Amino acid sequence: MKRASLCAIVALLLASAPLAAQQPAPTSALPGAAPSGQCDLLVTPNTDSTHFTSAKLPSGEYNNFVGGGVTGHCPLQQITLVSDSAEWFGDLHMWHLIGHVHYVEPRLTLDSDVATYYLIDEHLLAEGNVHALLPSGTTLVGPRMEYYRAAPKIRTVARMIAPSRPTIEVVEKDSTGKPSAPTEVIANTVVMDGDSLVYASQNVVITRPDVIATGDTAAMNSQTQFARLMRKPKIVSRGKKNFTLYGEVIDLFGKEHALERVLSKGKAKSVSDSATMTADTIDFRMATGLLQRAYAWGKSRARAINPQYDILADSIDLRMPGQRTREIRAVRKAFAQSLPDTAKLHTKERDWMKGDTITAHFDSMPPSPTDTSSQPQLKQLLAQGSAQSFYQIAAKDSGVVGPAINYVKGRDISIAFADRQVQVVNVIDQAQGVYLEPQVPGKSDTLKARTQGAQPAATPRRPPGGRP
Repeated sequence: MKRASLCAIVALLLASAPLAAQQPAPTSALPGAAPSGQCDLLVTPNTDSTHFTSAKLPSGEYNNFVGGGVTGHCPLQQITLVSDSAEWFGDLHMWHLIGHVHYVEPRLTLDSDVATYYLIDEHLLAEGNVHALLPSGTTLVGPRMEYYRAAPKIRTVARMIAPSRPTIEVVEKDSTGKPSAPTEVIANTVVMDGDSLVYASQNVVITRPDVIATGDTAAMNSQTQFARLMRKPKIVSRGKKNFTLYGEVIDLFGKEHALERVLSKGKAKSVSDSATMTADTIDFRMATGLLQRAYAWGKSRARAINPQYDILADSIDLRMPGQRTREIRAVRKAFAQSLPDTAKLHTKERDWMKGDTITAHFDSMPPSPTDTSSQPQLKQLLAQGSAQSFYQIAAKDSGVVGPAINYVKGRDISIAFADRQVQVVNVIDQAQGVYLEPQVPGKSDTLKARTQGAQPAATPRRPPGGRP
């Protein structure tokens, strides 16, 4: 086809396609801003080998078919469309682009195998090996994507909808324009509003440098650095010391592209090498990729368990700088159990303590090379308000098997530990208690020797107090 005839093709295409009234682009528009006005696509052939076919419809519109390479422009909107061939359907006001489709505008660059552009609602449908790039550096890769361009009187914010499990890498930039490590989002369906809002549904997997989050539904806002996971959500940390968090709804809060808070609401549960916590609500505070503090509370009561202790209360505050336990504060109707040193005490009972508030202090020194335990040693237990305690110590007589039992109560009770054994007990105000030594096997009971026919002496029973 000759160049002279190409001009005729262009003229015919312009005549057959609707020409929308264009407004001058505002001179104050910032680079990368959404193009103004609706697109009036001007199509031109790429080479002399471009060929053209046209058919007039009963409505007076035309269906046009262009092959051999074609380029379309919307000059005022700075939009460019390139493909191997194109089809214009006049009644539908729609362009169908086939082969090596390349779409460019200030807010999006897109490549795909085929694409359909609906001029009436400024809607682009891309299919086959779709790759989209936003100005922020965020990318989307998948088999299919619908792009709804921002246009006056149609929509103020661009929207992308990608089904068939696409992969999105969300890139955030700081105030200096420096990009952060990308956050990867994979889900059956992903919706993006503008550059910052992402909604994902069904089998969602969000991978950050610090955590991996999964759930059935997720929402992310990269501007506010907030994310929410719903329907069986789960958070797994990726640091040197791992933790896993469950709940009905989990919120993630970031600052300067680092995770600083994780909030789990509804049947919350966390599992880490420090403790397992359960409560209606668990609130984690993070720094340098490690868990620093945890709060747990709710109507169902809060509980913290590890091999050394078991604490139950209305609320629990766990301080663990560097993800190593330093202090646990249990508030209201607090109850704590600890496991005695079974290497020195032959007992199945646990030591326990009650009080309005219980505070446990742990050794702040790093573990010694000979200490194979991953848990810091308990240094002090403090019960305040209607305090009670039951603990076991080695009996004075080495010939007995069981431990000696000490039960005390008072306003406040403080127990100091060393090498995982009770050393000093202080009871403040209204102090009461009992100390029981176990009977030596084979040794006659004094009362039995004096009273003929007396029943055998009863084994000392555990004092009242019990477990909740």
